[in-house]
Amino acid sequence: MTIEEEIKQKTFASPHHKVVVNLIYTNNWLVNRHADALKPFGLSIQQYNVLRILRGQHPNAITVNAIIDRMLDKMSNASRLVDKLVVKELVNRVECPKDRRAVDVSITEKGLDLLAEIDRHSGEWQADIVERLSDEEAEQLSGLLDKIRSTESVDCDGNPVES
Repeated sequence: MTIEEEIKQKTFASPHHKVVVNLIYTNNWLVNRHADALKPFGLSIQQYNVLRILRGQHPNAITVNAIIDRMLDKMSNASRLVDKLVVKELVNRVECPKDRRAVDVSITEKGLDLLAEIDRHSGEWQADIVERLSDEEAEQLSGLLDKIRSTESVDCDGNPVES
């Protein structure tokens, strides 16, 4: 179904306006699909992201600040996410003896096992999405998305701002 059909809008101000609307709509569609896929495992997308980051560091621990730097959703409250994962016994949290403000976080075996189970099932919903694209189309789309994000942002006065 086209974006015009999905949102019941016949025309757009420009092709660029259409692509922005389509990106926002598609992002929400993907987020909802991902959230639905994680529901049976009792995780939010942000909690899942933290676990994947920690699995990538395993067996080493990393600080909450390092987790924040790697999060897909930069607006997430990583400390609160870690606290919830500690309660679920999916991660360990250890205060640094030299600096009590710093906290090291590592994934537990239970967390690794849960990610392995999710991995076995995640192919189902991801395949439904990516099988619609050839390898060449997937590379092209990924490159275009990278290009959009690499564009320098400007404020209302035209001054460059960090993205």
